[in-house]
Amino acid sequence: MNRIKVADITIKEASKNSRMNLSFKEKMEVAKQLDSLLIDVIEMPKVTAQTESLLVKTIAPLMKNAILSVEAGLDRNEVDKAWAALAQAKSPRICISVPTSAVQMEYICGMKAKKVLELVPGVVAYAKGLCPEVEFNCQDATRSEKEFLIQIISAAIGAGATVVNLEDTAGVMLPGEFNTLITELKEGIPALAEVPLAVTCSDSLNMATANAVTCIKGGAVEIKTALIGKEAPALEAVVNMIAERGDSLGMESAQKRPEVDKTLRKLSWMDAGKSKGESVFDQGEEKKHEELDLDENADISKVIRAVKKLGYELSDDDNARVYKEFKRVSEKKKVGIKEMEAIIATASLQVAPTYQLVNFVINSGNIITPTAQVTLEKDGNQLKGLSSGDGPIAAAFLAVEMVVGVHYELDDFQIQSVTEGSEAVGNALVKLRYNGKLYSGNGISTDIIGASIRAYLNAINKIVADSKEE
Repeated sequence: MNRIKVADITIKEASKNSRMNLSFKEKMEVAKQLDSLLIDVIEMPKVTAQTESLLVKTIAPLMKNAILSVEAGLDRNEVDKAWAALAQAKSPRICISVPTSAVQMEYICGMKAKKVLELVPGVVAYAKGLCPEVEFNCQDATRSEKEFLIQIISAAIGAGATVVNLEDTAGVMLPGEFNTLITELKEGIPALAEVPLAVTCSDSLNMATANAVTCIKGGAVEIKTALIGKEAPALEAVVNMIAERGDSLGMESAQKRPEVDKTLRKLSWMDAGKSKGESVFDQGEEKKHEELDLDENADISKVIRAVKKLGYELSDDDNARVYKEFKRVSEKKKVGIKEMEAIIATASLQVAPTYQLVNFVINSGNIITPTAQVTLEKDGNQLKGLSSGDGPIAAAFLAVEMVVGVHYELDDFQIQSVTEGSEAVGNALVKLRYNGKLYSGNGISTDIIGASIRAYLNAINKIVADSKEE
């Protein structure tokens, strides 16, 4: 019985597809649910901005079962960023993703086949020197010249690739054709007998699951799926197929159909807007707003229920303060999710600060690694923290953690403009999870980094005060 690995590309594709505009928190929730389902690999996008770095760094220590894979290209700087974000993962993987068809190499890389072939061994070997598991992903493999595929895959395996993926980017393959391609590659690349083969089957022709079956029969042992979206076979369809026909096909996987069905029902609201081309986040906001069902006449019990639905457990005093602030705000405007989050952050758990911001210095630019020095005051003593990060805010948060000496789980992070113009005031909202409870903090400043640090400290001070009481 062949053990088939299931990889999920939902989070990676959400960063590329505007119709799957998952928020930071929603991506974290998807990752947690996938890990609980015993998904073998969870794929993340390239770390091109601070948000992706924060996302991977936040998700990495939470993964108990899944391999966490981060995409990179031919640029070694991308590999460095991927590894910096992945370093705390229990099971990390770097995916070197390279176009292998002539049209894609010209369009994406601006290179000819010969140059791409020259670069691949070096970048794969570099990634292998950092990370024990390296995937080599052939973008648009199904439209690539077979001889070139054989050459480039052989070079990648020779340089240390531990997994090879064939991607039907254009969605042009029929089941029999994909099987033939795998057979021909296995005949031309003896090393593929020792290296696991993965496939990404597009669902453009509504044949993704059928393609996946024929690929498995041809020798593939890892299938890319999508919990949400149509960029790959639906996770539900693949798990159902293995459950129904696994015995006759000689295959099994770790995922169980009832748990997958339950997770899909739990996350169904995230997928609600896809068919209409609407933002998934907007759909979630709308649904949550309906569940809150708050207007200016809502009594305190209704507001408390809304607070609990957002994940907060507040004391009676804090609930009273939130209700008072809700009444004030609701007289002027309709209270939605964002307004309620801000009310909770502003009104609840207002404590005497254990840590206060004295000053901070940020060094950042497009040719240096951002660093942050943050000075905090505690009990009359000034404490300094110095750290680097993939962005100035990430570096600042890490510097604060160095002073506090505790790593908190970042549940959400938002920056919004409160006023307009060149000197606009920004409001930062940070939500941290500690011992199963959610704490929010906010900060306001004309400097978004300053606002973010203040919001982070605001949440930490609430955690410290709550811990002392316990």
